[in-house]
Amino acid sequence: MSGNGFTTCLWFDGNAEAAADFYLSVFKDGKLGRIGRYTEAGPGRADSVMVVEFEINGQKFIGLNGGPQFTFSEAISFQIHCADEAEADYYWDALTSEGGEESVCGWVKDPFGVSWQVIPAGAIDLISDPDPGRAARATAAMMQMKKLDVAEMRRAADAG
Repeated sequence: MSGNGFTTCLWFDGNAEAAADFYLSVFKDGKLGRIGRYTEAGPGRADSVMVVEFEINGQKFIGLNGGPQFTFSEAISFQIHCADEAEADYYWDALTSEGGEESVCGWVKDPFGVSWQVIPAGAIDLISDPDPGRAARATAAMMQMKKLDVAEMRRAADAG
């Protein structure tokens, strides 16, 4: 057994290198690794990018140019736990730029279709408050939001 942890493989349709470049521009603690190319053996065009290794926030990824057979869905997402609203705003804006999409309850899709949950500090504490009424009111408020507003969630929790 290996003690090297996990590497998340993301399947792209020819744009893995562009995706890696995008993620490295969004996440400041990142680095590019090896780039592997298809050979004459295929299945991709010889010398085109097959895989791109990159790391962001200590998490290892590999982008695979596998083709159009598989696409991303919200069934898999990455959570970004933010120190404050300013950091949450930064990630929200960066990930929805260049064709990304806002969703609900703090979720966004980046321009490549990968789903992210942008979670400002305090949001999880509010929806998991030990007082079931507070938790329910905070959750109900969150369900009405796109980008999470912790102050508004707190007001809703306290309104009981």
